[in-house]
Amino acid sequence: MPEQSRLIKKYPNRRLYDTKTSAYITLSDVKNLVLMLSPFKVVDAKTGEDLTRSILLQIILEEETAGVPLFTTDLLSQMIRFYGHAMQGLLGKYLETNIKAFTDFQKKLQEQSHSLYGDNPQMQSDMWSQFINFQGPAMQTMMSAYMEQSSKMFHQMQEQLQTQTRTMFSGIQIPGFPVDFAKMGKDAEK
Repeated sequence: MPEQSRLIKKYPNRRLYDTKTSAYITLSDVKNLVLMLSPFKVVDAKTGEDLTRSILLQIILEEETAGVPLFTTDLLSQMIRFYGHAMQGLLGKYLETNIKAFTDFQKKLQEQSHSLYGDNPQMQSDMWSQFINFQGPAMQTMMSAYMEQSSKMFHQMQEQLQTQTRTMFSGIQIPGFPVDFAKMGKDAEK
C-alpha cells in the first residue's frame, strides 16, 4: 500500500508544521522528504491553499545559491521566456518526461553497479566517475543531436502548416484583403 501523503502546514510566521510528527520542521527537513521520496503536501494553515510548489521552488533556490548551480543563466532566461508562450505547457511536459527518462536510466545504472560491486560505495563511486568521464561527452553530443533534430522537425511542421494554410485560403477573397496568399508565399521564398 502506498505511503499516505504527509500534511505540512505553513503558518504566517513562515514556520512549517509537520502534522505527522507534530513538530515544526525546516526547509532542510522538507528537502529530506523529497530525497526519501516521501509524498507530502504543504498548505497554508489559514486558507488551506496548496503551497507545495512554492516550497519546492524555495528549496531549489537555496540549492542554486549554495554550491554549484544546476541551471545556467542562459537556461533560466530561456525558461522565463516560455511563460505566457503557447509552448509553455509543452516545455513543462518535455522537461518532466526527459527528467524521468534520465532518472530511470540512472536507476538502471545503479542497479547494474550494485550487481557488479555489491554494497561497496567506493567502487560504485569510481564506476560513476569513469562513466561520466567517458560517456558524458557522448551523451552531450547525443542530446545536442536530438535537440537539433527536434528543432528541424518543428520548423518542418511550421512550414507545412503555413503551406496548408496558404493553399486552404488561396481561393477565398476576403473583403479588404486583396492579397493572393499563394503568391505571398512564393514571394516570401525569394
